[in-house]
Amino acid sequence: MRRREFITLLGGAATAVWPFSGRAQQSAMPVIGFLNSGTAEGFVPRVAAYRRGLGETGFQEGKNVAIEFRWANGRYDRLPSMAADLVARQVAVIAAGGPPAARAAKAATSTIPVVFTSGDDPVQEGLVASLNRPGGNVTGVYLFLTQLIAKKLGLLHDLLPQVSVIGAILNPGTAGGGVQAKDLEATGRALGLRVQFANAGSDKEIEEGFARLGQQRVGALIVGADPYYVSRRAEIVALAARYAIPTIYELRAFVDAGGLMSYGTDLDDGYRQAGIYAGRILKGEKPADLPVLQSTKFQLIINLKTAKALGLKISDNMLSLADELIE
Repeated sequence: MRRREFITLLGGAATAVWPFSGRAQQSAMPVIGFLNSGTAEGFVPRVAAYRRGLGETGFQEGKNVAIEFRWANGRYDRLPSMAADLVARQVAVIAAGGPPAARAAKAATSTIPVVFTSGDDPVQEGLVASLNRPGGNVTGVYLFLTQLIAKKLGLLHDLLPQVSVIGAILNPGTAGGGVQAKDLEATGRALGLRVQFANAGSDKEIEEGFARLGQQRVGALIVGADPYYVSRRAEIVALAARYAIPTIYELRAFVDAGGLMSYGTDLDDGYRQAGIYAGRILKGEKPADLPVLQSTKFQLIINLKTAKALGLKISDNMLSLADELIE
């Protein structure tokens, strides 16, 4: 049974006019620069959700708004030049998907509005002054993905209490990867578990990480929160199946692809909310006065078919905690 998920606003939103760049000619169709850390093929549902959000504010791509896409394909070092290109094109709003894209967009402009979708804490990342009153030209949606890593380790421990060594695949090229590593080490010590890390920021490194952790015979695995991993979810889930490692992921998209279980927020709804914010800004609201949206509901999704293939018995207690069971 699936519980309803929602994202709520903290605080009110003022409606002062925002003089965004690229609007010299009021009759011209505004352009949104869609800057993303992942891949186009991996984010098709997120783009569709973003368009739905725009539609809720009266904007339709090709009719009264244009979108220019920039995909880093996991090469986060490319994001600064991509952000600079969008600024040079004087887009009306930058939609920054993922923490690395958000940081690149903020560094590239202090005038063009930026609406991020990020799993990292935007205050700690320096994206906004505060969640309730972000200030400046940046606001967005905070999904709490990196902060949930300790909870995922606890869920794996509940599922497999006999396992003492758990693997973790993290992206070392992001600040979020470092935060997750520290949280895993601390939680592992508290639970009496040893965590084996594999750093992976490319397809080759992901494959090598699984092979190394497989050789080390880890009893279970956590795949960290990272936009690139979302783009490569089919490949990652296939590797987990090849090595027969019970694995927990950040989003239900992994479980839909055949992964064992996930604990996280609704990424599609986050992108929809970001689309709504972009539309509101295009209509004249000021990003400094739009509070950062925060996820308040989290989903535990379990794939019973995958559990059966792995020979796992899911306890009645864990089944009762699940928001949705995929059979």
